[in-house]
Amino acid sequence: MGSERHLRTGVWYGDLPLELDFPREWDVRFLWPRTPPPLTDQQIREALEHPVGQPPLRELCRGKSRPLILVDDLNRPTPVFRILPFVLQQFEDAGIPSRNVTILMAGGSHSLSPGNAIHKKVGPLAAASCRLVVHDPKRRAVKVGRTSFGTPVLVNPEVAASDFVIGIGGLYPNSTAGFGGGTKIALGALQLAAISYLHHRHRGAGRGAFAIEGSFRQDLNEITRMIGLRSAITMQVNAVREVVRVASGDPLQYYAQEEAFAREVYRAPFPDEADVVISNVFPGDLSFTMVWMKGIAPVRRCPVTASRIVIASCTEGMGSHGIYPVVKPPRFHARRDHLRRLRVMGIEEISRKIANRLSRIVKGGPNGASRGEAEPEPPEWRNPIWLYRPGNQPEKLPPIMRGIQIRESWPEIVSRVQNEQGHRDGLRVFFYACAPLQYLERFDDKRTDSSGAGDYEHAKSE
Repeated sequence: MGSERHLRTGVWYGDLPLELDFPREWDVRFLWPRTPPPLTDQQIREALEHPVGQPPLRELCRGKSRPLILVDDLNRPTPVFRILPFVLQQFEDAGIPSRNVTILMAGGSHSLSPGNAIHKKVGPLAAASCRLVVHDPKRRAVKVGRTSFGTPVLVNPEVAASDFVIGIGGLYPNSTAGFGGGTKIALGALQLAAISYLHHRHRGAGRGAFAIEGSFRQDLNEITRMIGLRSAITMQVNAVREVVRVASGDPLQYYAQEEAFAREVYRAPFPDEADVVISNVFPGDLSFTMVWMKGIAPVRRCPVTASRIVIASCTEGMGSHGIYPVVKPPRFHARRDHLRRLRVMGIEEISRKIANRLSRIVKGGPNGASRGEAEPEPPEWRNPIWLYRPGNQPEKLPPIMRGIQIRESWPEIVSRVQNEQGHRDGLRVFFYACAPLQYLERFDDKRTDSSGAGDYEHAKSE
């Protein structure tokens, strides 16, 4: 991955090349994750033939008749279609035809995807041969119990009716659990009340944090076992969504190694010395909601005098999130969310929470607040965030949302930034080439060069 010629935009809607012209006097520093070469079909097949802590899938599922595959939704860039043909072949080897396989797109509290979204995710072979279902977190669920943390496990009925469950998803930085992937796929098939309880029950670890032993991840591990998910496949991708790593088997055994790989490959430096910070939100630029939650960390960690640009197609428009709505929250959202959680709490827990809240009020402490993936905008930044939407997108957005200025002209944004910086020469530009995959960490140059954690290409515009 070497230059701006490799940039992409419009995830799931063409993954189109992104071409940008920079002023000649800008010193542009492209920041890429240093990922290994993409895997071949044979390498993916080999990864499934040698799962961690388990026999191959064909042996695990032998004698089963109602298998179900959980997959993440379009808000995650995971190219599940690359791996499903090999999974379905192993089911066939075990005597289970593809027509008996159900694929559940488990999007958790994300907005319901368009009708053809699951076809994009699973690919033509699975779309033509398997039973496809999209999870709706607001519909009826089956209660299978509570975890030791008290979290109610309310799961999609399709999962409860299956006699063999496997999950396929990607591993990406995540503010709640440090990184997603592994057992986190189970969250996507839960009812909204359970998802809300799970998020509010545990304190967020922070994006890119080491949180394998944290309570959120431990709670997810219990949920995974309770819904019968014993085997999983976790994929990692490069900046253009090519598969570079696959782990399969028992996620409790392989996850630590996969997260360690992600922590090395996807870390990037803070833009402490930047005059301009640019965050390309591909491969997570599906909607404004995902931009806000997954793609703007770099422009929130820059000097207060820096100019800030975000690049995202937002092809599906605003998007939504059922727990942390970013734009146009439903009326009485907070109250309804509280009621959802109250309905699944026990009397003792409700009493304890009331007592804790009263204690904080008496002591004059904070009452708590909803935790989204993005932090509130501090007042000291001098310049706004400019969002550039490449192409002629079908879903229109207003010119400003959440304080972000939205434009469809790259030259206009460049002109605005030049004005903000007083038309100075030699502006230092930090360009995060795939921000949703990257997390920020402070480390010295020597460590960077030796570990391969970041590929820093300087490009003087010509």
